[in-house]
Amino acid sequence: MAQELSTAGVLLKYAAAASGTTRPTTGYTTVPNIKSIPDFNPEPESLEVTDLSDTEWRRYIAGLKDPGGALAFTANLTTGFKTAWETLVTAYETALAVGKSMWFEIYVPSFGSFFFAGIPSPLGMSAMDVNSVLEVDAYITPNMIYGWGTSSTTSG
Repeated sequence: MAQELSTAGVLLKYAAAASGTTRPTTGYTTVPNIKSIPDFNPEPESLEVTDLSDTEWRRYIAGLKDPGGALAFTANLTTGFKTAWETLVTAYETALAVGKSMWFEIYVPSFGSFFFAGIPSPLGMSAMDVNSVLEVDAYITPNMIYGWGTSSTTSG
């Protein structure tokens, strides 16, 4: 029987590499107020390998996957979130200055974590509507995707 999962308790975390581009396994900091996480499941490009000996069907092999450039993580725009995001951007700039990458973890309780390295962008101003929650899209441009792995913590 399958164990269906809920998104309750999912977290976005970050940590600078201890050296170079090596993915950290501990020391991640949680980004508060995240409401929505983008899709990290792009289809691979199809590369046609049909040759003259094929007589009826074209043949393909899987090519590269494209996560789509800068990805939006939607958050409630609170003072706490704004401060946490600014801290993240500063931590990235500090890590970059000494040749280290910034890693991100999407923690899914009772399942595991998805890891990628990326570049966070400073916050801009969000669109607003009457009688709405003030939200912001915070962008991270992935530049290395590790995929699923063991969570850095068991409780978040």
